Amino acid sequence: MTFRFAVFDIDGTLVDSRAIITACMDRAFIGAGLAPPGFERTRRVIGLSLGPGLAYLAPDADDALRQSILESYRTAFFDMRQDPAFLSPAYEGADALLRSLLAENWVLGIATGKSRRGLDAMLEQHAWGDLFQAHFCADDGPGKPHPHMVLENMRVVGAQPDQTLVIGDSEHDMAMSVQAGTTAIGVSWGFGTTEEMLAAGAALVTHQMGELEQVLKGYV
Repeated sequence: MTFRFAVFDIDGTLVDSRAIITACMDRAFIGAGLAPPGFERTRRVIGLSLGPGLAYLAPDADDALRQSILESYRTAFFDMRQDPAFLSPAYEGADALLRSLLAENWVLGIATGKSRRGLDAMLEQHAWGDLFQAHFCADDGPGKPHPHMVLENMRVVGAQPDQTLVIGDSEHDMAMSVQAGTTAIGVSWGFGTTEEMLAAGAALVTHQMGELEQVLKGYV
């Protein structure tokens, strides 16, 4: 039987977290007396760890101010997550896709820029805790676009690069996949643009969940 391993990003790929992430980032910047970055700037750092992301969003801030923004962001995210109105919904078809892949003996992993606390909360919210055989996040080592998370996913499940596909919505996901020697598949419904992902090395970019399923199952 062919071994097939799919490593998924979370935010913007399986879960629509655009509204809550933008709101939390804006709140953190306003609290620090800075202009909120808004969606268009914030989307460029989704997938990165918070440290490098804030270096891009607040290049003139010193380390102390960036640390303050980081803590404010985490607090805002925790607070908003307690409000059901701000829960990040799974994209339509995401749950069915994951379960369909498992039914066809795929192995699933996660590579996300979220913290471990955030990842655990997301898996619990969507009842996905038992679907993934490996998952690595920003707390586990170098963040995207470094290949660390993909390499660790492969190590845990015993997959080779030519058996592994990385699915994400940003240029950082695609670059991470390329550096790990795996096949990068982009999705256009999240934070990144098709052009950005193709430029970063995506083999292709899909535009609907059904199309993504067809593409993945075409890799045998």
